[in-house]
Amino acid sequence: MHYRPIGKTSVSAIGLGAMPLSIEHRPDERRATATIHAALDAGITLIDTADSYHWHAGEAGHNELLIARALAHYGGDTSDLLIATKGGRGRPGDGSWTVNATPSHLKRAAEASLRRLGVEAIGLYQLHKPDPAVPWADSVGALRELLDAGTIRSAGISNVTTHQIREAHAILGAGLVSVQNQYSPAVRESEPELRLSTQLGLAFLPWSPLGGISRSSLDGPSGPVATHTAFHRVAAERGVSPQQITLAWLLNRSPAMIPVPGASRPASIQASAEATDLELSAAEQRQLDEALPR
Repeated sequence: MHYRPIGKTSVSAIGLGAMPLSIEHRPDERRATATIHAALDAGITLIDTADSYHWHAGEAGHNELLIARALAHYGGDTSDLLIATKGGRGRPGDGSWTVNATPSHLKRAAEASLRRLGVEAIGLYQLHKPDPAVPWADSVGALRELLDAGTIRSAGISNVTTHQIREAHAILGAGLVSVQNQYSPAVRESEPELRLSTQLGLAFLPWSPLGGISRSSLDGPSGPVATHTAFHRVAAERGVSPQQITLAWLLNRSPAMIPVPGASRPASIQASAEATDLELSAAEQRQLDEALPR
């Protein structure tokens, strides 16, 4: 396993996106627990979750509680594990997502996540999405208060613009350690945010990193999946999966990049972990870059 920094913490270069274990079409708890354990066995030391990762109404924190139970029943050492959770979004149970990033809500949400995870302080707490009804500085200010109170050890922001990154960095200083935006071969609108994160020394955790190669957990059953891309051709030549080639390509995009692919089966996250050992040649990297949608 290779490692990359999130603030002062070194984590596996690929993390586990735990959302598929709790939302629609989730596996039973036995398989979900086996998936988390497989990630740990593979050397993964970053798990990404959120209080809004659940399916039905009244299940807030389902994913966090699931992770806490799985860790309690894991026989190995988890002292180097970083759990990154998020607050500021909700799910009323009808498939939709809401946003609430008022300072009072974020502080209550962080304290609830702390209790569910059963930790002394949340390793990385991320503001899930800017709330258009709340001044950005007010929402980020809540993260500052959580840092000062010791409720969280570090802060991150998600679904943000370069302007919002700069403003949050001015408020949080070294307390801001990560940015989590959508980024994949098919969706690269966050290229400016990736560049800025790299410049500022912030980890960039792309969500839905396999977009265009694998169906996201948020896609419907008929969601589009490409099957004859350059990623598939390089994968066939190397004898690995297109998903592994995609993760290796992402890691080459920036030293700040730490993909957190979702998984609902042990084999999926084991394969993702193996991608950290894949080294693309300059010719392969060029072939993949030239084939990207313009």
